[in-house]
Amino acid sequence: MAGLVPAIHDLPRSTKNVDARDKPGHDEHKPVCAMSMTLPHLTDAESFRAFRSASSQWLPVALDIARGHGLDTSSPHVFPTGTNLVIGLGDRLILKIFPPLLRAQFVSERASLMQLAGRLHVPIPGIVAEGERDGWPYLVITRLAGTLGSEVWPSLPEDQKERVLRQIGETIAAVQRVPLGELAQIDPRWDAFMRAQMQGCKARHTRLGLAPKFLAGLDDLLRDAARLIPMDAPPVILIGEYIPENFLLACDDGEWSLKGLFDFGDVLAGWRDYDLLGPSAFMAAGRPGRVRSLLEGFGYPRPDDALKRRLMALMLLHRASDLNSHICIEGWQDRAADLVELQELIWPG
Repeated sequence: MAGLVPAIHDLPRSTKNVDARDKPGHDEHKPVCAMSMTLPHLTDAESFRAFRSASSQWLPVALDIARGHGLDTSSPHVFPTGTNLVIGLGDRLILKIFPPLLRAQFVSERASLMQLAGRLHVPIPGIVAEGERDGWPYLVITRLAGTLGSEVWPSLPEDQKERVLRQIGETIAAVQRVPLGELAQIDPRWDAFMRAQMQGCKARHTRLGLAPKFLAGLDDLLRDAARLIPMDAPPVILIGEYIPENFLLACDDGEWSLKGLFDFGDVLAGWRDYDLLGPSAFMAAGRPGRVRSLLEGFGYPRPDDALKRRLMALMLLHRASDLNSHICIEGWQDRAADLVELQELIWPG
C-alpha cells in the first residue's frame, strides 16, 4: 500500500516512456568533478532522504559500481523518487543501492527474486550482479517490458479492469504456491508481526485521523481478528503490495494483461489473505464484478461474512494501513456507518 519504489520497467525503444516520474531533465547528468567515491554512514531515515534527493552526491559512486561490473554507463537515468538509490543503466538494467538502515529490504528483494525465478508465468526482474560498497548492499537487475500499471489503470474499460484483477488474483495464488526457501527466515515472523500490529492498531488509526464512528468498532474487530487470522498456519510468500505502481501491463489485440511484477523489498511470510488487500483497496473499488474477478482468480468463491471480517481486520493491520488514503471508493466515509458496513462496501456480494 505504501513504501513504493521507482518503476523497474522498460518500454521498446520506439515507445515513449510514460512513467509519470520521468520529468524533463532527469536524464541529463552534467559531469561531476572531484566528488567523493564513498558512500556515507547515515544513521536515520531523514538524513538518508536528504542524501538520496541530491543525486550528485551518490551518482558517481553508482556509476563506479556499474563500471566495476563491466556495465554500460553511457546513459544513466536517476529515478528521483522511491525508497532506495535507483538508477537505470541504459534500457536493459537497473542498479538498486540500499542504505545500511534498509538492509532488510535488500535481503528480502534478493531472496525473493532468487526464490521466484523461473517459477511464475509473469516476468520478474532477474539478478545480474550483486555486492556491497561501504556497507551499502546493491543489486543489478533486469528491466521488464511493459507500461506502468498506474499509468493505464484509470483509463481501462470496466471489462479490462475485471480481466486484469482476475490475473492479479491468479498471480498472487501462483506466488503463494512457490516454496518459501530462504524467505522462511525473513523477519518479522507472522505471529509476532500480527501481534505487534494489533497492539498498535488503535493508536495508529487515531493518529491518522480515522473517523470516530470507525474507531469505535476497532476493539470488537481486533477481538475477532485474534480468532479469524491464523497465526500458526503454514506461511506463504506475501509480497504485500500488489498495486498499480508495482506491476506492468501490455495491450495485445485490444486486451490488457499483466506483464510483469517488481518491488520485493517488503516481502513477508504469513497468512495468504494479506495479499488481497492492495488490489481490494486500490483497484476493486467496491465494484462487485471487480471483487468477484479478484477473488475467483485467487481461488475464493463469493466472500462470506467471515472472509469479509478477516479482510477488514487485515486491512486495518497492514503495515502501511491508512484507510483515509487507500480506500478508492468515492464517498466511502459517508456511505458506511461503521466497520461492518465498510467491509460490505469494500467486498460486496
